[in-house]
Amino acid sequence: MSAEPRINDRIRVPEVRLVGPSGEQVGIVPLAKALELAQEYDLDLVEVAANARPPVCKLMDYGKFKYESAMKAREARKNQAHTVIKEMKLRPKIDPHDYDTKKGHVVRFLKQGDKVKITIMFRGREQSRPELGYRLLQRLAEDVTDLGFIESNPKQDGRNMIMVLGPHKKKTEAMAEAREAQAARKAERTGEIGEAPAGEPAEPPADAG
Repeated sequence: MSAEPRINDRIRVPEVRLVGPSGEQVGIVPLAKALELAQEYDLDLVEVAANARPPVCKLMDYGKFKYESAMKAREARKNQAHTVIKEMKLRPKIDPHDYDTKKGHVVRFLKQGDKVKITIMFRGREQSRPELGYRLLQRLAEDVTDLGFIESNPKQDGRNMIMVLGPHKKKTEAMAEAREAQAARKAERTGEIGEAPAGEPAEPPADAG
């Protein structure tokens, strides 16, 4: 069965409950009268509630309605938030520079509204010192506490220890803020282009006399 509503001559009922172009209730009218009104308004008669008794029909520009609906659906898909789990791998005895680099990536992921799976990889004798991994994970969670929280506590998984951080900010909020920041940067660049070069003398005021 088609998902498209029935329109105009495809409507096969003796009478309909008619809604006008602006949403006003016209009332129950014969189908022939409803089709006549549609022609007068140069609009389509569209069945919007087929299961009602009698069916509800509305006068509208169906082509325009379909186009606007498609554009809204496209915009909704574009803004749809997809939960993404990023992964970051660390060693128990990571050096300070590498730690700061990895933490920077975690910060960026959380700011984007993504979850982050932190994996501590143990090798050889390191497996007998799980507390090293646990302390490192706790330290990282504390360092990013303003942006995220521990969604899944550290747990041993074979040679690895895993923790999941969740963002405080929802994905949709992060996306909206990113768009705003991008627009602000663009406006700032446009403003800079429009400014006079530094050091250029200002235009002298017009002679009052």
